Amino acid sequence: MAKISTSISLEADVKEKAVSMLNDFGLDLSTAVGIFLRQMLRERRFPLEMNLNVPNAVTIAAMDEAEEFARNPGAYKRYSSFSDLLREVEEDA
Repeated sequence: MAKISTSISLEADVKEKAVSMLNDFGLDLSTAVGIFLRQMLRERRFPLEMNLNVPNAVTIAAMDEAEEFARNPGAYKRYSSFSDLLREVEEDA
C-alpha cells in the first residue's frame, strides 16, 4: 500500500524524548505512529502500552543495597534464623 506524508505538531521536548525512547526500542517515530494507529484500528480502542520497566526509587535503592552487600558482605549483620531477627527487632522497639 502506498504511503502518504502526514504532519503532526508536537512540543519539541516531547518529540525529542519520544524519539530517544523509541530508539531504545529500535523504532523511529513514523514506525511507532504507524504501529499505534494499526493497533487502534485492529482493537477498535485506544491501545498500546509500552514501557522500559524502569524501576522506581525504592527498587533502585534496594538494588543498590544488594550490590553493596555483594561487594562487602562482612559489613552486614547476619542472623541464623528469622526468629532471631524478630527477637532483636522487638528488643529494640
